[in-house]
Amino acid sequence: MTDLAKLPVTVITGFLGSGKTTLIRQLMQNPGGKRLAIVVNEFGDVGVDGDILKSCAIPDCPEENIMELANGCICCTVADDFIPTIEALMALEPRPDHILIETSGLALPKPLLKAFDWPDIRSKITVDGVIALADAEAVAAGRFAPNVAAVDAQRAADDSIDHETPLSEVFEDQISCADLILLTKPDLAGPDGVAKAKAIIEAEAPRPLPVVEVAEGVVDPRIILGLEAAAEDDMDARPSHHDGPHDHDHEDFESIVVDIPEQTDPEHLVRAVEALANTQNILRVKGYAAVVGKPMRLLVQAVGARVRHQYDRPWQAGEVRQGRLVVIAEHDDINTESIQSVLGVKAVEAAE
Repeated sequence: MTDLAKLPVTVITGFLGSGKTTLIRQLMQNPGGKRLAIVVNEFGDVGVDGDILKSCAIPDCPEENIMELANGCICCTVADDFIPTIEALMALEPRPDHILIETSGLALPKPLLKAFDWPDIRSKITVDGVIALADAEAVAAGRFAPNVAAVDAQRAADDSIDHETPLSEVFEDQISCADLILLTKPDLAGPDGVAKAKAIIEAEAPRPLPVVEVAEGVVDPRIILGLEAAAEDDMDARPSHHDGPHDHDHEDFESIVVDIPEQTDPEHLVRAVEALANTQNILRVKGYAAVVGKPMRLLVQAVGARVRHQYDRPWQAGEVRQGRLVVIAEHDDINTESIQSVLGVKAVEAAE
C-alpha cells in the first residue's frame, strides 16, 4: 500500500476544557465531504464525551464510527486499547476517509505518535496532523509556565507566584508536538489576552506554528484536515519533557464520578459547580443532568468557575433520568467528602 493510500488520522489534543469535543462536533456537522470516524479517550471510566458525540451522529459519521477508550490515558494503554480500536475502524465498511482522535486533556501526544510505528498499522495509516487547542483566556492568565527560569525569577520577586504544577508540562508537550494551534474562546480573552496568549505559545513552540483563533469550534475543515504532516516520521522536531523512557502517569490527577438526582433548578447546580472551582480548586466538571418538567437532558461543561449549560437532546424512551458528572482535579485537591457536600450528593465511584 502506498503512502497516498494510507488512512489519515488527526490527533486533537489540548488541556482540560479547551474545546476539543466542541470542535469535533463541528467537524462532524461539516466534514468537508469526508466520512469520519472518531476515537474518544475519556479520563475516568464514564463516557461523557463519547455520549455527547454519539448524540449528534450523522450519516457521514454514524454512531458505529464513534469509539471510546475509557480505560485510562491513551498514551499509556496503546497496546491494550488503542491499536485494536484503530484496527476495528480500518475494518469498517464503508471505510472511513479520516479518523479523528480526541485525547484526554492529560494525555501526552508524543507517546501516542510513537504508536503509529506499530508494525500492524504503520503501512496502513498516517498522522495527518496534530492539532493542539489552547484556551486563550487561560494561557493569557499565566496558568501554564512555558519558561521555568522566568517563573523562578518571578517567584523570587513575588511571593504570590504559584509553584509550577504538572499542568504546565502537559501544556508544553502538547504545544511542542502540534502542527497547528487553535486558540479557543478568544472572545473571553479579548484582544489583549489573545495577543498575550499568542506570545506565550510562540515562545514555547520549538518551531514556527500557525495559530488560528476559533470560537465555538467553528473552523473550515480544510484548515484542520489534509495537513499531510506524516507526524509519525517527524518525531525529532517534536521535543517532549518525557523523551526517553516513558514515565508519564496520572498520579498527579484524579477524577471522581458523581450521580446526581433530578434537579429542580439548573441555576442551583451551576452555582454548586462554580463553588467547586472556587473552594476546592476543581479544574474540570463535565456531564449532564435531568431537570424536573424538562423533556431534554441538560448538558453541563465547566472549566474552573466558568460553567456552560444547555439542553442537548431529549431523554430517550426507557432511559433513566439520572444525571452524572465527572469531576477532575489535581490529586491533592480531590476531597470526596467536600465535593459530595458541595453538590449535595454522593460520589458513586472513583478513578485515577
